[in-house]
Amino acid sequence: MQGRLPSMQPTVVLLREGTDTSQGIGQLLSNISACLAVAQTIATTLGPRGMDKLIVDERGQATISNDGATLLKLLDIVHPAARTLVDIARAQDAEVGDGTTSVVLLAAEILKEVRPFIEEGVGVHVIIKGLREAATLAIKKINEIAITVDKSDPVKFRELLMLCASTSMSSKLIYSQMPFFSNMVVDAVMSLDQNDLDESLIGVKKVPGGGMQESLLVKGVAFKKTFSYAGFEQQPKSFKDPKILCLNVELELKAEKDNAEIRVNEVSEYQAIVDAEWTIIYRKLEAIVATGAKVVLSKLPIGDLATQYFADRDIFCAGRVAGDDLKRVVQAVGGSVQSTVSDIEPHHLGQCGKFEERQIGGDRFNVFEDCPKAQTCTLILRGGAEQFIAEVERSLHDSIMVVKRAIKNNSVVAGGGAAEMETSKFLRAHSRTIMGKQQLIVGAVAKALEVIPRQICDNAGLDATDILNKLRMRHAQGDTWAGVDVDDEGVADNMARFVWEPALVKTNALSSAIEAACLILSVDETVRNPQSEAQQAGPPAPRGTAQRAMRGRPGRR
Repeated sequence: MQGRLPSMQPTVVLLREGTDTSQGIGQLLSNISACLAVAQTIATTLGPRGMDKLIVDERGQATISNDGATLLKLLDIVHPAARTLVDIARAQDAEVGDGTTSVVLLAAEILKEVRPFIEEGVGVHVIIKGLREAATLAIKKINEIAITVDKSDPVKFRELLMLCASTSMSSKLIYSQMPFFSNMVVDAVMSLDQNDLDESLIGVKKVPGGGMQESLLVKGVAFKKTFSYAGFEQQPKSFKDPKILCLNVELELKAEKDNAEIRVNEVSEYQAIVDAEWTIIYRKLEAIVATGAKVVLSKLPIGDLATQYFADRDIFCAGRVAGDDLKRVVQAVGGSVQSTVSDIEPHHLGQCGKFEERQIGGDRFNVFEDCPKAQTCTLILRGGAEQFIAEVERSLHDSIMVVKRAIKNNSVVAGGGAAEMETSKFLRAHSRTIMGKQQLIVGAVAKALEVIPRQICDNAGLDATDILNKLRMRHAQGDTWAGVDVDDEGVADNMARFVWEPALVKTNALSSAIEAACLILSVDETVRNPQSEAQQAGPPAPRGTAQRAMRGRPGRR
């Protein structure tokens, strides 16, 4: 009797044919290299002497910016691991508004410093544990050295906010007009409700032409004149203490065929329908006039008939007002948006001290000022090219977010690499007290933190090695706030020079950078799924193509 053959294990096909898999240390090092390439691209934008990037998208639209989050969004990075850096830059921008370039540089530099340990076979989890320990120590140190500013003196507190706004602008295009814009930003944030500080209530309108100094802050609401119908020219364009009615109602005659199909047997029946339409709109208009409102705004169109009707009664109206503008008007003048014109009571109306239609540059603006409940404002930005004004808007957004964070968390640290160098000194000293491999990892993070002052020096054309040596010496001697002084090309006490930043910017950047580094280090395999057969075959043929092709073939008889 023949012996039985050993049973063969069946082959298991787990992934579709053509799937690309990369794994192991090689894949990990490849991911780190991709992140370093991203950081290298935006490194030159850091600091007061940072350069701008000109990015042209597929539609040919050019953007000039040195904002890290904007650049990474426009670069359209496809490498899956490098996209993590895009996400942390966006998170930093949403959370604190500033420090987007710093967070990417820190994450990449941390990965660069731990790469030799990975090549030598140190376990990834050992490295991640060391990074998390370093993050905890560094954030604790920043919170310890941060200076809390007293809010009780409004004059001194305003000076603090001005300094934080100026530091945020020091690396932007508007550097030359820093005092002017710093004052504008602080005024804008202080005009908001101090409990929630909703920055969406700061409207930004861009008007090409003129110089930067012609930009202005309206303590109220301003928006561009909306689409106007016949009769608009006859309306008054200026009021003192007007009542304002905000609507979400359409005041326009609609052709009957647009709304319904009605079968009529006699002309008189059709005329009755038309008369009913006119009666309805006149009732609405009479109800609005009866409220005593002098300015009527609506989210929906206000047609020819209504515009002329209001003009005859010295009432100003504007239809198709953008939703965010209407929201800010209600926030400034009071009242509420009404969805019907029946039962409008006095408390539904708002009021402002002054309303006028004003020419600003090449545009007409409707401006509401001296509002009693004004918890909103509008920045009207002027400048030459549209790309320039767009970059001014991004710069002011960063400053607004920094000032907002400084109000909510009134602790500050010195900028210019001072906080990073002090934290680096602390981590390096602490690493010598740790046993084992963790000592090397914490020391690597300490070295990585020096990338910020080094890059500021490189971008300003200074000798980075010489200045870093001076900084290490000053911090070793106990000079906590010694940082890079770009103006005098040396080292200075940046707290005394009023180069201030909210401590939250630093702690958030550090924790985000280390979390991103840990995430990238924890990935040891990338699986790329092939395109499905349907996608590879191209778009489906139009209906009837196959039938026509078959019809043309000679068939069997």
